[in-house]
Amino acid sequence: MADVLLTLHGVSAGYASQAVFTDLDLSLHPGQFAALVGPTGGGKSTLLQLILGLLPCTAGHIQHLPQMTMGYVPQRAMIDWQFPVTAAQVVLMGRYRHTSYWPWPTPADRRAVAEMLDLLGLTPYAKRHISQLSGGQQQRVFLARALVARPQLLLLDEPTTGVDLKTQHDILHLLHRLNREGMTILLATHDLNTIASHVPWVICFQQGLIAEGPPEDVFTPTILRQTYNAEMVVLRHDDITVIANRSLTHPHVAQQGTLAHRGRSVRDSVRR
Repeated sequence: MADVLLTLHGVSAGYASQAVFTDLDLSLHPGQFAALVGPTGGGKSTLLQLILGLLPCTAGHIQHLPQMTMGYVPQRAMIDWQFPVTAAQVVLMGRYRHTSYWPWPTPADRRAVAEMLDLLGLTPYAKRHISQLSGGQQQRVFLARALVARPQLLLLDEPTTGVDLKTQHDILHLLHRLNREGMTILLATHDLNTIASHVPWVICFQQGLIAEGPPEDVFTPTILRQTYNAEMVVLRHDDITVIANRSLTHPHVAQQGTLAHRGRSVRDSVRR
């Protein structure tokens, strides 16, 4: 366990009599940045809840480093946006394990919250009700709540879903910075194309582990077909990767020459 942050040994999980996955072996290493990908209903959120201790194992066990701290950013759809709380109060919730005076914040708690709001550009919105924030601001508030706890392991469930492209870029840029500073990150997402370009390790999950490794190794038509039960197109040109469901792909887009031409055009336009 010296170089392993968290390990699942023969773990099974489910709800009532319905198993979601069985006999799962999986490890996360300190400083790893991994994406968890797979179809809706495939068990990604269940796996995150299991790691967090919100769901018990029905078999097997989980080991992690002693006193390991975790932060969690849930799906936006799971949050009651009408709950009477401001952005700053949400972030403060992340401090409850760091104070013996909860729910009364200490000066240290207030400083930590203020610093995190500033880091994520949320200071002007600190006193706003969470329903008055944009989708990107809401996502950053819950990211701030997770980060103010100073976690060793950060778990995120679809953090870039429902936000604009700039917010997606900002979130991924921040996650890369946190990872460079030593934080281990596990990110559940449906966005294969973004992951192919921005995350160094991919875990393909469909009611169990299908494959894991660098994107260039696991994003293949065969592995993606096993993961999504659908025929997938994977096209690469230099540093550009495009992944699509074959049934949704127009025939002329799936031609290698066409993509190569478009890939050069996109890359050249970015460079200009």
